Amino acid sequence: MNRFPLWKYVLIGITLVIAFLYTLPNFFGEVPAVQVSPVRTTEKADTALLGRVESALKSAGLGYQGVELAGNSIKVRVASTDLQIKAKDTLQGALGDGYTVALNLVSASPEWLSSIHALPMYLGLDLRGGVHFLLEVDMKAALEKAAIRYQNDFRTELRGDKIRYGAITRQGDAVTVHFATRDQRDAALNKLANVFGDLAFTPEDQADGFTLAARLKPQAQTKVQEFALQQNITTLRNRVNELGVAEPVIQQQGASRVVVQLPGVQDTAKAKDILGRTATLEIRMVDEQADPTAIQQGQAPFGDDIVPLRGGGKIAVKKDVVLTGDSITDAAPGFESTSGQAAVHVNLDGKGARIFKDVTRENVGKRMAILLIEKNVAEAITAPVIREEIGGGRVQITGMETAQEASDVALLLRAGALAAPMQIVEERTVGPSMGAENIRKGFHSNLWGFLAVTLFMVIYYRVFGLFSSIALAINGFLLIALLSMLQATLTLPGLAGIALTLGMAIDANVLINERIREELRNGATPQAAIHAGYDRAWGTILDSNLTTLIAGVALFWLGSGPVRGFAVVLCLGILTSMFSAVTVSRAMVNLTYGRKPRLAKVSI
Repeated sequence: MNRFPLWKYVLIGITLVIAFLYTLPNFFGEVPAVQVSPVRTTEKADTALLGRVESALKSAGLGYQGVELAGNSIKVRVASTDLQIKAKDTLQGALGDGYTVALNLVSASPEWLSSIHALPMYLGLDLRGGVHFLLEVDMKAALEKAAIRYQNDFRTELRGDKIRYGAITRQGDAVTVHFATRDQRDAALNKLANVFGDLAFTPEDQADGFTLAARLKPQAQTKVQEFALQQNITTLRNRVNELGVAEPVIQQQGASRVVVQLPGVQDTAKAKDILGRTATLEIRMVDEQADPTAIQQGQAPFGDDIVPLRGGGKIAVKKDVVLTGDSITDAAPGFESTSGQAAVHVNLDGKGARIFKDVTRENVGKRMAILLIEKNVAEAITAPVIREEIGGGRVQITGMETAQEASDVALLLRAGALAAPMQIVEERTVGPSMGAENIRKGFHSNLWGFLAVTLFMVIYYRVFGLFSSIALAINGFLLIALLSMLQATLTLPGLAGIALTLGMAIDANVLINERIREELRNGATPQAAIHAGYDRAWGTILDSNLTTLIAGVALFWLGSGPVRGFAVVLCLGILTSMFSAVTVSRAMVNLTYGRKPRLAKVSI
C-alpha cells in the first residue's frame, strides 16, 4: 500500500544529486578579477589577446590565479583587491585605449563544476554591489533631430513637384520654408500638408517674402519622444553587452528617463564611457568650392564643417545632412565587385532610398562624403564621386582598409546610435560590502526561519515532523539549483521570496500530517491512515498552490525588475515544494513504514 516502485526512488535520488551539484557553486563565493574587452563592438577577444594579457602581467611581476577567455572578454583572477587595482592599471597601460579594462568579480567555484555548467546564480545590484545610473533623454534634441529630417524631406517633395522655394531654415524644432510669392507658398502648403500629416503648418506674410513654418503636432511630438526613449534603451542594451555584465537592468522610468543597473561593475568611469559611446552614419555633400589651403588650416567656409578624411587630409562637407543612419535597415560587410576592395553594403528604407536616388541624380559628377561618427567625433570614411543615379536603396560604402574593418563598420551601423542625447542625472555606487551584508542578513533570516519551523514540526509531529523538515531542506536545495540552472538573478526581493516559499512549503506537510492524524482518530490502521493522508490531502495542496501560482504568473507578466525576480522565485518555489512535500516526504515515509505489513503505530 505504501511502497514506491524502484524507479521512483532512483528518480528522486538522481534529482537530489543533480540539485546538490548545481547548488554547490553558490557556496564558493567570488574573487576579485579584471575584465578586458575590446572597445569596438566588432573586435573579438581571442587567444592572441590572452597572450598579451599574460605577458603584461608577468612583465610587471603581478601574480594571478587564472586567466580565462569568457565570451568576448578576458577575465583575470587575482588574490586581493590591491592586486586587482594594480593589474587593472598595468593592463590598461599595456593594451592602450583600444580595450576596456574594468574591475569585476568572478565565481570562485572549481573548474570541474564550471565544466558541467554548474554556475552560481547571478546576484542583483542590492546583493552584489555595482553601479546605478539614472539617465535622462534630451527630448528637445529628439524633436530637433526630427526637424532636421523634415528639412531634407521638404526639399525632396518641393523639388519633386517643381515648386520654387528659397531657403529652408530650422529654429529649434520648427522648420521654416521661404518663398518669393504667395502662390508658391500656397502650393507648397497643399503639397506638404498632404504628405506630412504629423505636422502643423503656419503660413505668414513677411515684409521680404512669404514663409511657411512647420512644427510637429502634440500627438506626433509624443510619438517621436516615445520612439527616442525606446531606441535609446535598445542601444544601451547593445552597449552594456560589451561590459559582459550578467543580467543588467535597463528599463524605462517615467516619460523621459532610463534606469541602468550594472551588478558587479565596480569601475564607474568605464561603465560611463561605454554607455556614452555612439556610432552612426551621415551622408553629406562635399563642398567642392572650398579653399584646400583654408581647409588644411581648419578654417571652415560658412555652412560647412571640416572633417578628417580616412587615409589623411581634411575635407569640407556641407552642414546639411542628406541622409542619416536612421534610414539604414541593414548593413553587411562584403567586397566591391570590380576592385575587390573591402566594402559595406547598406540597405536603406523606402524613404531613405528615395532621398538617396534624388540626391545622386542631381549631383552627378560631385563628391559625396560618408561620415562615421563615433564618440561624437566625425570621420569621412570615403568621399567618392557620384558617377550615376543610384536607386533601389542599396548603397555600397568603400574605403575600408581591411575586411575586418568593413565588418566593424557594418556592426556599428547595425547596433544603431542614440536617437537623442542622454545625460546622467543620478549616479550611485553600491559597494560589495553592502551587498555582502544583505546576503548575510538574508541567509540568516532564512536559516533561523528554517530552524524555527523544524523545531516546531519535530516537537508537534515527531518523526513525521522530521520527514517534513528534511523535505523542506530538500525544497530549498531544489529551488537554488533551479535558479542556478536558469542563471536567474537573485535580488533582495528574491531572498524574501525564498523565505516565503519555505514558509508556504511546510503548509503541505501540515495538511498531510493532520489528515493522517484524523484518519487514525477515526480508527483507520496506520498504513491506511498514511495512504489516505497523502491521497486525500493532495487535492487541497494542488488547489492552494495553483491559486498562488496564478498570482505568481501575473506578477511576472505585469511586473518588472525586482518584482519579476520575486515572481520567478515564488513560481519555482511552488513547483519544488509540491515535489518535495508530497513525493520526497512520502518516499521517506514509505521507506520507514511501508515495509512493515503489521504496523501497530506511527510517530505523529
